[in-house]
Parts: sequence; C-alpha cells; structure tokens
Amino acid sequence: MDPAEFRRRGKEMVDYIADYLENIEGRQVYPDVVPGYLRNLIPDAAPEHPEAYEEIVKDIERVIMPGVTHWHSPYFYAYFPTGSSFPAMLADMLSGAIGCVGFSWAASPACTELETVMLDWLGKMLNLPKEFLAGTEGQGGGVIQSTASEATLVALLAARTKILKRLQAENPGLPEPEIFSKLVAYSSDQAHCSVERAGLIGGVKMKKIPSDTKFSVGGEALRKLIEEDKAAGLIPFYCCATLGTTASCAFDNIMEIGLICNSENMWMHIDAAYAGSAFICPEFRHLLNGVEFADSFNFNPHKWLLINFDCSAMWVKKRSEIIGAFKMDPLYLQHDHQESGLVTDYRHWQIPLGRRFRSLKMWFVFRTYGLKGLQEYIRKHVSLAHEFESLVRQDKRFEICGDVVLGLVCFRLKGSNALNEKLLKTINNGRKIHMVPCYLADSFVLRFAVCGRTTESKHIQLAWENITEIATEILQELQQ
Repeated sequence: MDPAEFRRRGKEMVDYIADYLENIEGRQVYPDVVPGYLRNLIPDAAPEHPEAYEEIVKDIERVIMPGVTHWHSPYFYAYFPTGSSFPAMLADMLSGAIGCVGFSWAASPACTELETVMLDWLGKMLNLPKEFLAGTEGQGGGVIQSTASEATLVALLAARTKILKRLQAENPGLPEPEIFSKLVAYSSDQAHCSVERAGLIGGVKMKKIPSDTKFSVGGEALRKLIEEDKAAGLIPFYCCATLGTTASCAFDNIMEIGLICNSENMWMHIDAAYAGSAFICPEFRHLLNGVEFADSFNFNPHKWLLINFDCSAMWVKKRSEIIGAFKMDPLYLQHDHQESGLVTDYRHWQIPLGRRFRSLKMWFVFRTYGLKGLQEYIRKHVSLAHEFESLVRQDKRFEICGDVVLGLVCFRLKGSNALNEKLLKTINNGRKIHMVPCYLADSFVLRFAVCGRTTESKHIQLAWENITEIATEILQELQQ
C-alpha cells in the first residue's frame, strides 16, 4: 500500500467508523454467537499470497462484527463507560503513525514532555494538591499507565521497595525473605479483584477490610486489622482505598484511612478508576477530600473522560519512590539529558519498558471539549442515572440497593436471588440491553451503569420498559 492508496483507504475507514458509530443504536448490543464461532469463518493458516484490500474490508462485517459487544451503544449498561470521542480517535491515529516507543525522553522528547504537562493539566482540573504535580520543580508528578490494575500493582511494588530499604537501613543484615514473609497489605472487601491480584504478583499478604452497611471502609476497621497484625509480628506497609467501588460505586473514607496510614508510615494508594473523572466537577470534588494523605492516586480517563482505551492516569507525591523501585539503566537506554533534572524517563515509572504516545489523546480531547464541556458530559450521565433511579423507585416491585452518587444504579426485584438471576439472564438473552450483576450483602443485584456517549433519556425509558416487561412476565409465570 503506497501513500496514495493509504489516503484513499484511510478516508474510507474514517467513513466506515463514522457510519458504525452513527448507526450503532441499530445494532444488537450483545452478540449472538457461541465460543469458537470465528475459527470456522476464516482459514486455519495465513495466506501465502497477498489478498485484495477490498476482501479484507468485506470480512469486517462477515467475521468481526457478529462477535462484537457494542460498548458504545446507548443500550450498553454493563461494567462502566469506555471513553470514546472523535478527537481521541484522531489522536490515536496520529500516535500510531508517529509510532515512537517512548521509554525515554531521548526516544521522543515530545512524547515524554506532553505527558508530563497533560498530567499536570488534569491534576489541576481535579484540584489535586500541588505535591502531586510535576511543574518544573515539584517532587511528584503524573504518568499514564495502561490500566488502574497496573497502577495499583506499581504502587504496591514501590511501597514494597520503600519498606524493604527502610527496614534494612534500620537493621543491617536483615534478609529480604524474612521481611517479605511478614509484609501485609490491605484493601476493602469491596475492592476490585485487581487489588488482590496485585498482592499475588507482589508476593505479599493482602487482607480484606470489612465494609459497613454502605459498602464503605472507615478508619476503625483498618485500625483493628493493623493492631492484630502487628501483635502477630506482621509488618503493615500498604493500603489501597477505593473511591467508587466496582460493585456499587461506594466510597471509602480516605480521610480516616489516610490519617492512619500516615501515622503507621504505610503507603496509601487511592483507586478511583471510574469515579475519578467526576472529580473535575466542583459538586463531586468533596469525594476526593483526603487525597492529601495519599502517596499515589489513580483513575481512568479512558472510562469517563471521552479518551479511548488505554489511558490510566496515576500521580505520586514523590516520583523518586516509584523510580527507586523500577530503575534499570543499561548503556543503550542512556542519553545526555537524563541527569539534567528537567526530564523524566517514564520507563522507570511502569512495568513495561515501551509505551505509546498516549498523551496526544488527552491533548486533543481537553482542547476540543474544554473543562466545561467535560463537566457537562459527566453531569449528563449522572442526571440519566438519577432518572433511572426514579423509575425504579416508582415501581414497588423493585428496590434500590445502594446510594446513587454518580452514573451507577444498583437495583433488584424484591425476592430471591434466583428470581433476580432469572430476570438478568432473560434480559441479556433478549439482547435489547446489556447489564452485568454483582453481590451486595449476599444479594444478587443488577447493575445499571450509564455508559454510552450518545445515551439519552429516551434510551433510559426504553431500557426500563424492557426490564419491567420481562419482570412482569417472570412474576406472572411464578404466580401460575
């Protein structure tokens, strides 16, 4: 493919993508395929000779689209939003074309410097304490990770290195295995499974803090665990607090947790993967009060800030503590400016060495929408969630199962878990809308998350009609 054909094919692909998104509402939100469907539609080996580009494009609809779950459909209410916008897609095209692997400043100065500035921009939008901003002289700063799961792991590994160095400085000759065997980390029993997975990868005990009736963790529950573990000879060193839990969008009390972590010299990481985007709105910023006690903070602009995957923003107060855990500096990666103090090499801030030019997406989106436009987008989703909540509350057959703070509504039919399992299975089998469940206090609960960029009130109304029609059919069957 030469530049001339690329121009033509590129314009055709932009048209295809625009048509796909413009008409996505007409596609069935969840695919009707069985495992292994795709293998039967394509050859079992790569072609020996080139194929016509037209044939490849034809196979998008024949092979790929039948197996796609349409996350950007206004009838997709599962998990959480995935950010998507035309400016972000255009920036991703440019990133792919530039194709730099930005492991160091020298590998592509713009890739590194734009990321540093964009994380400062976003930190100011969130009104983060200045300690988290790089500026030109700050000790902290931001970095784009692939996912919140990765950020949680990076923070845990940095905390592990920090406690190891401190204890060995205090007790020269103390062997690493002895220290590692006693380390213990904490997270809410409502925390995302990736937090527990970080403990598995990091080789440390991860204990779950019991949540309260609001599915939130406070300081007293954490303090009790810490005291028990210290009495048993363990070494508490890390706590991951959650703002906006996956199951119910509950908020841990990071003010209380932070004070305890600071007094115990423990690392506090805050995972706000979904909810963090809302903190750019002044009316939701109070949910982040207590971040000043944290060592690291993370959320996913690729969930709710119109920036497509992957783009997970992480900030640390002291970047030296992240760099100290991951720094490897072979000669072939060194460059003349790395000790200048004016640049950072992000390979020291993450698990992989290479990285894409992801900050272009932030730059395009922030400039296209502006802070006011992004705030309006967040508020619209929250308003739609409250509209759905109101519909649920008007039907006495249903109950709301948690506070509706942002764009997630947890609800269920009054009755058994089996009844609600049948309700959700029937809804998803109908493929008009798509949702996923969770357990809250041993109850099977349906999660309704406002996800799509183009979701409007009419879609909420149609979704509720679908839910209530199926609920009526199921309840009538039970009565008979």
